[in-house]
Amino acid sequence: MFQHILVPVDFTEKNRRALDIAINLARVGQGTVSVLHVIELIFDTPVEESTAFYSKLEKQAAQKMKALLAPYTATPHATAQTRETGVKLEQKIIYGSRVQAITHFAQEQAIDLIVMNSHKIDLNEPTHGWGTISYKVSVLADCPVLLVK
Repeated sequence: MFQHILVPVDFTEKNRRALDIAINLARVGQGTVSVLHVIELIFDTPVEESTAFYSKLEKQAAQKMKALLAPYTATPHATAQTRETGVKLEQKIIYGSRVQAITHFAQEQAIDLIVMNSHKIDLNEPTHGWGTISYKVSVLADCPVLLVK
C-alpha cells in the first residue's frame, strides 16, 4: 500500500513510536522508510558564514541518527535493511526550514505517506497547536500525513 514512507525526526524519544509505526506500515509492501532530520538554518545567515558550526551540528545529528536506527538495522550504513522485516531504511540529514524542507523532500522523493510525531492539543485552547511543525506539514504536504501522539 505505502511504498515510500517519510519519518521526520528530531531525535527525541517520541520518534521511536513514529518509526515503529512507519516500519510496520512499510512491511506490508516491502517498502522503504526514509528517516529525515532537518538542521534548521539561522535566519538571514548563509551556511558558508557558519561552516564550523553547521559541520558540528551535522556530525552530532549523524551520531544521533545512528543511535536512533541501531535497534532496527543489521548494518549502520545510510541505506540498510531492517532486521527481520525486510523494510529498506534510508537516512538523510539536510539543511533548511523544517516545514519547507520536509514538504519539499516528500514531494521530491515521491513519498506516499509522512508519519510524524505531534502533541496533544489543549481542548481549552486548541488554536495554540496550529503553529506546530506537525500541523503545518499536515496542511501543506501533497501526500497523506499520519500524526502520532
